[in-house]
Amino acid sequence: MLVRDQKEDHGNDPGAGKCKDEGTDSIEFVTLCRGRIVRVPTSPLIRVEGTEVVIPCSVSEYDGPREQNFEWEFWKESKFVRIVSTWDTTFTSEEYQKRVDSKEIKLRRNTNDAVELVIKNVQPADKGEYKCTTPSTDATVQGNYYATVDLKVIADGLKVNRCNTQSSASLRLSEGVSFDLCCSASTHTSEHTHLHVTWQVKSGPSWREVLSLTHEGKFHSSPEYGERYHSGDVRFDAATNDTYWLSVSQALPVDEGAYRCLVSEWVKGTDGLWQKIQEKSVETASMVIQQTALDVVLITNNASVTERDSLDLTCNITTDRSGIFQAEVTWYFSESPSVTLSDAQVLLSWDRDSVVSDSAFVSLSRMDGNSYHLLVHDVDVENSGFYFCQATIWVPLHNRSWHKVVERTSAPVNVVVTALDPDYQVLLNASKAPKFSDDPTELECRITNAQNTEEGNIRFTVSWYYRPYIRSDDVVTDELLGTMDADWMLLVGDGSRQRAENGEIIFSKQAVDTFSLRIQWTSETDRGDYYCVISAWIRHRNNSWVKSKDVPSAPVSIFWATQDYKLTVEAVKLKSFFVAGHTFEMTCKVSSKNIKTPRYSVLITAEKPLTDQSNPSGTTRIISLNQDSVVKLEDWKDQARVDGVVLEKVQENEFRYRMYQTQISDAGLYRCVVTAWSPGGGGMWREAVNGLSNPIQIDFQNLGPVFNVSVHSDNLTIYQGELADLLCIITREGVPLEPEDMSFDVSWFAVRSFALDREPVFLASLDRTGIVTQARRNGSSDLSLERISPLEFRLRVHSSEDHDFGNHYCSVTPWVRSPTGVWQQEPEIKSKPIFLSVKMDVLNAFKYPLLIGTGLATLIGLLSCLIGYCSSHWCCKKEVQETRRERRRLMSMEMD
Repeated sequence: MLVRDQKEDHGNDPGAGKCKDEGTDSIEFVTLCRGRIVRVPTSPLIRVEGTEVVIPCSVSEYDGPREQNFEWEFWKESKFVRIVSTWDTTFTSEEYQKRVDSKEIKLRRNTNDAVELVIKNVQPADKGEYKCTTPSTDATVQGNYYATVDLKVIADGLKVNRCNTQSSASLRLSEGVSFDLCCSASTHTSEHTHLHVTWQVKSGPSWREVLSLTHEGKFHSSPEYGERYHSGDVRFDAATNDTYWLSVSQALPVDEGAYRCLVSEWVKGTDGLWQKIQEKSVETASMVIQQTALDVVLITNNASVTERDSLDLTCNITTDRSGIFQAEVTWYFSESPSVTLSDAQVLLSWDRDSVVSDSAFVSLSRMDGNSYHLLVHDVDVENSGFYFCQATIWVPLHNRSWHKVVERTSAPVNVVVTALDPDYQVLLNASKAPKFSDDPTELECRITNAQNTEEGNIRFTVSWYYRPYIRSDDVVTDELLGTMDADWMLLVGDGSRQRAENGEIIFSKQAVDTFSLRIQWTSETDRGDYYCVISAWIRHRNNSWVKSKDVPSAPVSIFWATQDYKLTVEAVKLKSFFVAGHTFEMTCKVSSKNIKTPRYSVLITAEKPLTDQSNPSGTTRIISLNQDSVVKLEDWKDQARVDGVVLEKVQENEFRYRMYQTQISDAGLYRCVVTAWSPGGGGMWREAVNGLSNPIQIDFQNLGPVFNVSVHSDNLTIYQGELADLLCIITREGVPLEPEDMSFDVSWFAVRSFALDREPVFLASLDRTGIVTQARRNGSSDLSLERISPLEFRLRVHSSEDHDFGNHYCSVTPWVRSPTGVWQQEPEIKSKPIFLSVKMDVLNAFKYPLLIGTGLATLIGLLSCLIGYCSSHWCCKKEVQETRRERRRLMSMEMD
């Protein structure tokens, strides 16, 4: 609805008549034109005499400051009378000044563009037309600057009272009792109004809704009472004579408090929307709900019972509840009295339908209406603890559901179950004690004087412990050798697991009351104190086994006196003088003390001079003989003399070593390394002690020739593709030899750097039998190695390349035939390196590329000329027709 056209005598307003009326059915005044819009509620506003009236007014689509000013006027006697203004304190007319000063009429600002006109205690004289005006702050005059609304004041005809049928305003009821509350409400006005009746309860600082009958004739319940309303336990009844009833069945503690009947009057406006015009209430009653009393007491005749007996408990409940109800009883068990029921164990329960939960060892019965009997059969130690009894009262509702009224838990009763612990003693004795190392040890752990050991319910297991023997005062911890669980499953300790798997330690159960421990081969580390612990296990009702008692035995000492092992080894050289090529022979004699039935293993070692490059450490393991007389070649690498060394057992404590066709390289110190072994467990041998013999020296007198080697080349600087010749020249000094009595192994090496800071690269070799071996090459150059004289060897590099440069040297191993016809290997000798330089021939390198490039360029030039000539002669030829010109002679001007 928008601004009505102003009457002519209302005054000349700049915005009057500029906007078209769009109807009277909408809530507010709106305009179809652009510009300022002032809005007030839809006319008429119907209010009740004596109530407070609030008329809002707002403006939008304006220019200027955000905060707008408002003026209110009242149409009276053909003119508007000024009431109040937001910006002009002198705006109020004289007849409204007193009511404005007393705040009976005031202007309340909500936002920058909205205010409310508030009239307290409205009277019939206040009915009429009210105008809200906003002074212009726009740059141009557009829209409407005021709006009017009609206020209609009707007489107060609403009456709300407490019914006379209600006996008292204060009621005291027991929980579960029904009650009814009543109020009357009526109205007599000139307008068609509806009543909205709400029942409320107050148990704290604020009122809470229970049920209501709306002005549209609909019943409504609050969420708190929704379930009880739908079940029929809380009802709202509208009776005759304008009375309204609240009926509550099965009163609950939440129903306690003050009740009132709240009635509001509603009228329907021209826009079809309902408006609340007034509200009244009356307190009907104050309700006190006494909760249901419930006492739960747990009674027992035997708080202390013996194992295997029965436990008898009685739960008595008393209540002041009357009417129909059912009791539910639940039994709980806990090991602590302060545990919550959620953490306690539920034994049995008797629900409100008299259904008992199932249990094999616990039974529940009802002796009378208030007593419930719990019987625990065949109790054991696990049944010791605290027992609770919880009772709950349930009442039926109208929708056949059940409501929990009250719940209580009894004080805990401490029940102690005395266990029938078995009584027994443990005796440990050594049936076999060792006198020497590797002798067997057997211990027997026996149960004696056993009482309360009922067969089938008592089971015995054993645990074996060992305390090592230490002479010092250090603290010794006991070591678990092995233990048995309740199922007689053997659990071996970490320290004895491997020996038990090998069969060296045996755990056994010889009888019901006898357990044994056997060590097949007792070692010195097994000396110490041994004891056993017998554990008694009791079977519970669920066939589980629980340990009841541990009884240890007195320790038994396993000890024997020992002496330190002694081993002596003597090496004897059988031949005091011999020369190269002869047989070297020595014996090793062994003697031992304090070793039981020893056996010996022998290792022959040789300490070569440090000049021997085959073994930089100086010690070589040659051949060995183990305790089972098995011979093994260790580090003997001479393939030509695989059978040249022999180690044999002459007697039980004597061994002989032979080396046939000795070489000069065999010189050194020879020893016997002997290890004494004693029998161990399971047919195994145990190492006892090691011994080292005196050294036997092999030394050859140098009566043979002395060889030297050098490298020579006539041309150490060559060009790529040329031939390089390198000579390895051997010279001899001392004893003259025939050429057939000497031969050489020659090897050539190269270091590919100016300084000798890289590993040498093998090039080729020529052994003493004339076999040539070459290394694999990646380039196009090739090598050849040949013997050109008895003491000269030549290496040739054919078609040399740049990677053939470097320091080159030769290594020579001489071989000399002795007078006995045996070839003796001399020490390896090396020559000093010489540097071979390979250069590039620049002229030869560029000759062929230049010739080829020149020829190709000439050929391409001739071909280009030929192609150009052919194209111009045949392809691009055109016939040109000459234009005919007349040949006339010029005439003289005089003649013209």
